[in-house]
Amino acid sequence: MTMLGHEIPWRQWRDALVGDRMHHAWMLAGKRGLGKMHFAMAAARELVAEEGVPQPDGQHPDIIVLERLPKDDKEDKKRADGKPYETKRNIAVSQIRAMQQRLNTRPTLGSRRAIIIDPSDDLEKGASNALLKSLEEPPIGTFFLLVTHQPARLLPTIRSRCRIVRFPTIADEDMARLLSAQAPDTEPATQQAAIVAANGSPGAALDFVERDLGPLFKLMQDIITNGDPDFMLRGRLADTIGARPNRERIQATLDLARSVVSGAVDQASSADYPAIVEAHAELVTLTSQAPTYNFDAGLLVAEIGTLLASAAPNRERANV
Repeated sequence: MTMLGHEIPWRQWRDALVGDRMHHAWMLAGKRGLGKMHFAMAAARELVAEEGVPQPDGQHPDIIVLERLPKDDKEDKKRADGKPYETKRNIAVSQIRAMQQRLNTRPTLGSRRAIIIDPSDDLEKGASNALLKSLEEPPIGTFFLLVTHQPARLLPTIRSRCRIVRFPTIADEDMARLLSAQAPDTEPATQQAAIVAANGSPGAALDFVERDLGPLFKLMQDIITNGDPDFMLRGRLADTIGARPNRERIQATLDLARSVVSGAVDQASSADYPAIVEAHAELVTLTSQAPTYNFDAGLLVAEIGTLLASAAPNRERANV
């Protein structure tokens, strides 16, 4: 089993598994859209499979997956301590506690069990502390796979107990072949824009095509190239994104804006370079903050447009 860009991580995993050198905790790190969760599921299935033991076609009982708790579930369920759920993380301590209860019993089919946490950087503070205890004293035959887009958000004590596997970004020519195979009806201009905007992430490139983000990408490029002294382009940007964008739309917009700013670095003059770097840093901050608090989508979109305009060449930077 290999996906595009998974060759080296898969070889690391197989060498450890076949050579009986399995570490009890693995951190699968890399930007969004690289297929880390797909890798985790395939690796977990291979880990728990044992010779002579029939394997189920569906969800394996010895693979436990912890993901973000849906908003409705958070509202309907109360924490054991009676306190409200934290808003800055989306994987609750109650989920870790429930997982730990399951670890008190033997695996269902074989001698090994896999725990996948995706994304592990969205653990509540209490959940992180509870998970650390399991990582410090893992039950025999239990292995953890922590999927993360931002390893720095995890506790240093968690990171230090994991073997870190980094997933590389994909070369443009490989991205082009992928899009030609999986989205063959995509126009060449849209395909090229998707490759530029995705910045090495095949998932992001396919998402770009599926969401038809070409017009939004072009508009962002116009803002950073020509500035927006009369605010017309920023108004069009807001209209294109929509009056009430959901969090996924906002996240895609932020990712796209960062790609546009990153792409402008190579063409920047020495005089314009500081403004571009500052705009990119601000967009990175906004991206990290967006999932963690209730924001005014309209104000956030306006901020994205203003940051793009602030990265325009100095001669075009007016009314920013």
